[in-house]
Amino acid sequence: MHAVPLDLSTTYPSRDSREEAIRLDAFAAGAQLPGAPIYGRLGNPTVARFESALAALEGLPAAVSFASGMAALSACLLAAVSQGKPHVVAVRPLYGTSDHLIASGLLGNELTWADPAEVAAAIRPDTGLVIVETPANPTLSEVDLRALADACGSVPLLVDNTFATPVLQRPAQFGASIVLHSATKFLGGHGDVLGGVVACDESYARVLRQIRIVTGGVLHPLAGYLLLRGLSTLPVRIKAQSANAAELARRLAAHPGVRRVHYPRLGGPLVAFEVEGDPHAVIAAVRLVTPAVSLGSVDTLIQHPASLSHRIVEESDRHGCGVSDQLLRMSVGLEDVDDLWADLDAAVRSAASAVSAGARSVPAPVG
Repeated sequence: MHAVPLDLSTTYPSRDSREEAIRLDAFAAGAQLPGAPIYGRLGNPTVARFESALAALEGLPAAVSFASGMAALSACLLAAVSQGKPHVVAVRPLYGTSDHLIASGLLGNELTWADPAEVAAAIRPDTGLVIVETPANPTLSEVDLRALADACGSVPLLVDNTFATPVLQRPAQFGASIVLHSATKFLGGHGDVLGGVVACDESYARVLRQIRIVTGGVLHPLAGYLLLRGLSTLPVRIKAQSANAAELARRLAAHPGVRRVHYPRLGGPLVAFEVEGDPHAVIAAVRLVTPAVSLGSVDTLIQHPASLSHRIVEESDRHGCGVSDQLLRMSVGLEDVDDLWADLDAAVRSAASAVSAGARSVPAPVG
């Protein structure tokens, strides 16, 4: 077929109740079965197509999708806890809500934060996961995945690959056994779908499917359809957006109103930069660039992590992992790079000028 079919059915009729009972037991054990899935919470043909495509892109045998990236991470934490391995070792920085969820212990996990070089020493007999983002949100810092996988030994390494996508990086090639995506971002690519997905081996996928069935955090079939559409243009979008981002990073590095630029060696469509002026003034001044949370869309988005994506993280912890109050994170889209630069340049200069004007207006001390 030319276009992928969209199956919106919530239930699937069958006149053989005995056979359906056998199939239901298999689904409840996390199996993937041919034929209709009985009920939408047990599976969906359109969603299954997306999962197969993403697994192939990441070079892993299976993938399990969820209603959001946080639902996907939650399922991984619940899997570790349910298997009697509640201890998690995590490397900062992480996406702010991921940081909060893991640190809160809300799902029954325990946590040790560690630098990459400290991971091996932090692992305990009850460690069920090591978690890392690379490039990291929002500083774009990078981790040597092969060295980290070696340090993990037999403990599963979960890599959040949202920023790099399989176009730029396949963590399984370096020893990661679990690869997570907020599919809302680059996999969807158009800012119109929420989803999460975990690529892994089949045994781990069965555990995740069991959790998904009972918690109900399923990906909607329309979301699966849109994500399949997004995958078809993913390489083209990532390459074009990365070219724009690299050029903007180069120009920002020479800008008098920019203190520091963060751009990964891996490349990619994300740029972070610290301004000399008021970062909130930059957000208020952009016109072509959209001031909004999230990332990965075809249009350029900019946000202030300390106020939004990482506000939930304690200030000392934010600063400790490099998320300064001057930092702005930009997800670069497909607009003309010169138009983007004109907008950014004007916004950064305006913010710097406002600070300078404020400094000049301060009265001299009396006494």
